[in-house]
Amino acid sequence: MLRVPLGLILAAHGAQKLFSWFGGYGLEGTGKWMASIGFEPGYLMALMAGSAEFFGGIALLFGLLTRPAAVVTAFTMLMAISVDFSHGFFVANKGYECGLILATACLSLAFQGAGKFSVDHLLASKFADYKNR
Repeated sequence: MLRVPLGLILAAHGAQKLFSWFGGYGLEGTGKWMASIGFEPGYLMALMAGSAEFFGGIALLFGLLTRPAAVVTAFTMLMAISVDFSHGFFVANKGYECGLILATACLSLAFQGAGKFSVDHLLASKFADYKNR
């Protein structure tokens, strides 16, 4: 239940950064903004953040390599929180509220795992079947 909406949200945010989809600024625009707030080199930071969100979100969506994907995306959200922290808690004031809930959800999956309906579970059961032969 948690993986699917979380994966979609993260992938959409990553797509904004990487591909300018959904009203995003793409790598150039996001890179310039990241450089302006001290994340240098901006283009590389935009590429890393966008890739973590997009590919991590896709991995979470399908439950593939869930724990590593969740850790990487949680770290990315912690960086977002560091940017928004000075604005206070509430998202209405550009605060860190959204980043905090996304990071918390990612950390929950990092500890909990993907669950029964995931590629991770399917691969684990196939491996167990192969190992027991």
